[in-house]
Amino acid sequence: MIEVDNISKTFGDTQILFDISATFMEGKVNHIIGGSGQGKSVLTKCIVGLHEVDKGRILYDGRDFSAMDRRQRIEIRKEIGMLFQGSALFDSLTVEENVMFPLKMFTDMSKEEMLDRANFCLKRVDIIDKNYLFPAECSGGMQKRIAIARAIAMNPKYLFCDEPNSGLDPKTSIVIDNLISEITYEYNITTVVITHDMNSVMEAADNIIFIYGGKKWWEGDRDGIIKTDNQEVIDFVYASKFMKNLREKLINS
Repeated sequence: MIEVDNISKTFGDTQILFDISATFMEGKVNHIIGGSGQGKSVLTKCIVGLHEVDKGRILYDGRDFSAMDRRQRIEIRKEIGMLFQGSALFDSLTVEENVMFPLKMFTDMSKEEMLDRANFCLKRVDIIDKNYLFPAECSGGMQKRIAIARAIAMNPKYLFCDEPNSGLDPKTSIVIDNLISEITYEYNITTVVITHDMNSVMEAADNIIFIYGGKKWWEGDRDGIIKTDNQEVIDFVYASKFMKNLREKLINS
């Protein structure tokens, strides 16, 4: 579980986050949604320590991350898996080497142990016999799955996914959504997904946090977001005619 307790963040004279509190539940897929420039990316960077908060606390299973020194934070970061927008695989490394990269950086595993772990993770995301390909030789969907394998290589307690469906077709997006959900439940991970993709939210989110104007404007589940009367949420989620019609059908069914 990750707890964000009353955090604020300012850059220069501009305040970006205002007293945000939220809980990201263990074994659940927690989505952060909101329009561009509303603060969701800054919030996420504060949670993982890329930005320092001006006030408030960030707790990882009760451990006050915001009060830790650099050495103590490294130990927490070893428990965090990251799935970056665009996959962010290393072009010069093979599939196998990409998945082994965090193991080389943060563990004292032998070469054989790293290979065993990499192959286990690749098999879990249904990448078989592709170890010696380079990212450029893989499709976008394959690259996402390889990136997920790398993200879980360290057996993380916490998984952050930044726009995991960016650049993917709808069918492949569902595959990635399902894979993230399966891994979350299977390994009891606290998963945080930052996305604009409302199809992904409606497909996979257990808990949804809507950020608006740097504040936590709304929180709930998929059923709640369909029935909400919060106008800012409605304007964001149901901006398209298709989504508006879907909402009306679901409410009236």
